[in-house]
Amino acid sequence: MATTPIETVQRPHGNNLVRWAKDRPEVLVLSADLTASCEADGFRDAYPDRFFSMGMAEQNMMSFAAGLAREGFTPFVHTFAVFICRRPFDQVAMSIAYPNLPVRLIGFLPGLTTAGGVTHQAIDDVALMRLLPNMTVLECGDATEVESVLDAAQAVNGPVYVRMLRGEVPRLFDPGAPLRLGQARPLGAGRDLAVLSTGICTEEALRATAALRTAGLAVAHLHVSTLKPFTDPLILETIAGVRHGVITLENHGIIGGLGSAVAEWMAEAGLGKRLIRLGLRDTYAHGAGRDYLLREYGLDAMALVRAAEDLTGARLGLTEAALTRVRLETLGTADKTEDL
Repeated sequence: MATTPIETVQRPHGNNLVRWAKDRPEVLVLSADLTASCEADGFRDAYPDRFFSMGMAEQNMMSFAAGLAREGFTPFVHTFAVFICRRPFDQVAMSIAYPNLPVRLIGFLPGLTTAGGVTHQAIDDVALMRLLPNMTVLECGDATEVESVLDAAQAVNGPVYVRMLRGEVPRLFDPGAPLRLGQARPLGAGRDLAVLSTGICTEEALRATAALRTAGLAVAHLHVSTLKPFTDPLILETIAGVRHGVITLENHGIIGGLGSAVAEWMAEAGLGKRLIRLGLRDTYAHGAGRDYLLREYGLDAMALVRAAEDLTGARLGLTEAALTRVRLETLGTADKTEDL
């Protein structure tokens, strides 16, 4: 179940990685000159003989990780998502995915989580990773999922791509309810419409769905953390059980991500319901703060409210002031992780 977070966790991945890897000597970490920015500095300091700094040479890092995996190690590659899915795509495809090697690709700054602009905003990474045979694609939505995604990834006998969160991360889900491979997380039931959200957009969806229910709409809400394989029967059951249709909300382009996965499965199953996909609409974003970017490109709670009105034909009269605030801001600007 989703709750208003009781805490905001600072660097959950970096702290958890050190604990998690302690008794797993086969786990190695590779970094491409972004060690602190990807919260791998704690691992480097704790286990220096299991850490490799590969420099700004991502193609070589992917091939090196593949070689380590062939020798029985489990390499965890840490860098920004764009430097996993764009520059070394051929090496990921041919050296890692094709031989189905257990390499864990940990991608930071997914979508619009950075002010760094188009060079650092991974808005196509889910699409690229989904199309690779053998690749599992996971996305974290809160601190609980950040802390449990390593177990989920390690259970996969093959390569895994993780859209990871860093810095100050809210805890939206009970720590006793970890991320489950291949299972959507039910956050609300209803028969009017279905909302499927993933990643940081679930925080926005929680704000919107609370207001929609107050306005009289019965909203089913699923948080999706496994984007490939996309096979959880609960997703189809939820969509089939609503009257008006489904809205997807994702921190990614609408082509090839969650919205595409839902559309493909609905078509194959013959579910003749309307689908509204919220995400970047075949465009690049620009550099700015996260809240501004989500609002500017229609990935925020108000965009979801407007989509619900479109889907149901209702005019709900909801304003930003009516939307529940989920995030707890506990740190000052100077304490937050740097943008790059």
